[in-house]
Amino acid sequence: MAGKADIVDTVVNAVDGLTKKQAAETFDAIFGAITDTLADGERVVVPGFGSFSVSHRPARDGRNPATGEKMTIAASNNAKFKPGKELKEAING
Repeated sequence: MAGKADIVDTVVNAVDGLTKKQAAETFDAIFGAITDTLADGERVVVPGFGSFSVSHRPARDGRNPATGEKMTIAASNNAKFKPGKELKEAING
């Protein structure tokens, strides 16, 4: 699994003259911008990669699996990702 450090190392190796600190700051800025945009309820589109959006899940009835007691599950917002055509093609060969 590739994590932040792996991605930062890949970017440092791909971009001549970029330091590891600059790559890490850029990584944080990009994902911070995506997070902030989604928090505002807006969609983020990264051409050639995919799009991020927010979906709303309304409150619903459920059961506590431990006790079987009825409970209400609160409404929430969730991030969704839809891969773009180029990403799908790269993954599927």
